[in-house]
Amino acid sequence: MTRDELLELCLSLPQAVETFPFGEELSVFKTSGNGKIFALSALDAEPFSVSLKCDPEESLALRAEFAQITPGYHLNKKHWVTVALDGGVPDELVEQLIRASHALVRPRIPAG
Repeated sequence: MTRDELLELCLSLPQAVETFPFGEELSVFKTSGNGKIFALSALDAEPFSVSLKCDPEESLALRAEFAQITPGYHLNKKHWVTVALDGGVPDELVEQLIRASHALVRPRIPAG
């Protein structure tokens, strides 16, 4: 997944916005409805990676399967993973993880 593809995917999700609370070098993607973060990435960094919110049990399984998926860098190691985007993790899985991270934090629509 390229930087442009990551940016496009994150911003295509409902209520997603890109912010820079930690400086211009770190893109922080959150939902505008509640301000919760679902992805962080230093888009210009090498190696290129993205940190995502993740179910703790799924996190353990993913880390066991892929060397490119590690505990969240500078984040809660139980609830976040960092995915190196070097081609070792299939793009389809990266997309699923981004969508799942967004689903974990997006505002719920109240039942009418």
